[in-house]
Amino acid sequence: MRVPDALSRRLWLIPMQRGCASAALLFFAMGASAQAQTAPSNPVPFSATAVPGDGSLNWTTGDGRSYLIPAIEVPGFLAALSIVDRITIPHDVYNSTLKSTWGFLHEQHWVFDTDPFSMNQLGHPYQGATMFAFARSSGVPFWQSLYYNTTGSFIWKMAGETDLPSINDQITTSVAGAFLGESLFRMASLILEHGGEHPELWREWAAAAISPPTGFNRLMFGKKFKAVFPGYDPAIFMRLRFGGEVDANTTTQGVSRPAARQEGVIDFTLEYGLPGKKGYAYDRPFDYFSFEFAGQANMQNLIEDIMVRGFLYGTDYTLGENFRGIQGVYGSYDYISPSIFRVSSSAVSYGTTGQWWISRQVALQGTALVGGGFAGAGTIPVVDGLRDYHYGLTPQGLLALRAIFGKMVMMDLALREYYVSGTGSDDATGSEQIFRGEAGLTYRVFDQQAIGIQFVESNRHAHYQHYADTNQSEGTFSLVYTFLAKSGFGRVEWRNQ
Repeated sequence: MRVPDALSRRLWLIPMQRGCASAALLFFAMGASAQAQTAPSNPVPFSATAVPGDGSLNWTTGDGRSYLIPAIEVPGFLAALSIVDRITIPHDVYNSTLKSTWGFLHEQHWVFDTDPFSMNQLGHPYQGATMFAFARSSGVPFWQSLYYNTTGSFIWKMAGETDLPSINDQITTSVAGAFLGESLFRMASLILEHGGEHPELWREWAAAAISPPTGFNRLMFGKKFKAVFPGYDPAIFMRLRFGGEVDANTTTQGVSRPAARQEGVIDFTLEYGLPGKKGYAYDRPFDYFSFEFAGQANMQNLIEDIMVRGFLYGTDYTLGENFRGIQGVYGSYDYISPSIFRVSSSAVSYGTTGQWWISRQVALQGTALVGGGFAGAGTIPVVDGLRDYHYGLTPQGLLALRAIFGKMVMMDLALREYYVSGTGSDDATGSEQIFRGEAGLTYRVFDQQAIGIQFVESNRHAHYQHYADTNQSEGTFSLVYTFLAKSGFGRVEWRNQ
């Protein structure tokens, strides 16, 4: 979709951006208290079940799930979105009619659109996550829920706008929307699950803030969808950090820029289902997942990154007495937007996640992935009115390590590489190679309080047929206050059990 006014675009995104930050804070408050509780001994929590024959949802057997309700909710959501767009955004792109819809259905001419990066790579995945969660919170399994946001995206492309339907939106709304939607649904469910048979009101509101469709279905349908998705007490690592960030170096074409940018930062990290917990199985998509969110006190770039990766299919394994891991297929959605460029991908990878007890007190956790997907990256010089970023099929890799020294010190390292090829899009005249590296040190002061320092390096090399090669880099230092969950640094203990 084409949104002509930059202010309108920002206003459209601000509620979602604030919602992400608020959800992170609310969820972390839940996690900090919930981990202090005793885990249920019943492998199937009571909140997952329902009284036989009463028509309510039972997550274990599938009784009471509804395929019809989300099939009504998704078009209803799109109709409401269309009405809001028609009223609030003065542009004929939303004045779709039966005639325009029939024309798109008849001609089926798909393109790569020129919408702003944040709209295509952040707004559309969130729209897809919303439609996906309508199905998940109605009891529909993960893979079947994909039909709802994929179909919803197609409906919007055909009937929601007057410009040509876009291939890139169909990919991000369906694929990235499912990965983002499942992680938000799981986090909302985790809050509710630790609230017992009758979760407190603040838990209901926190869950609704993170996954609005989950809150909507629980409110509208009452007892039918009151059963909470069972997490089976996963091992988790969770932290909230806030502090200040300053540029260490910023260069373009080898020319340094004064390191004057200083701003406040906040980030939230959750790893759910860490390997090694006795009795925990990986039978469902996203029984292991990682969710990271980082924001800045900068109205031009409120969200610096959202990164999600989840275990889709595979198996767990052991190597001797001191290593536990999982291996198989992962799905990922990354949105990374430092101050000088941006990259976002929807991908499928093969890899492994594990923990190795190096000594009695030192544990090493990590994930290694290699795969490919579809990504957008920029900025590149373009004529006014054209897209200022580049699409293409994207091989990519990830190496993330966390070294835990007892209960006092933790070191983090994460390396990401993307090669946006241009193949598979409307622009095969160039390519981009992007690297993102993060290194951090955290020291626990007392209880759940810690302090930390982090360095992030982002590099971009772009080569295009009609433009000079572009080389950009940015390094930032952050000093942060860290609040940990009761699980501390998240190491999983299975020895001598």
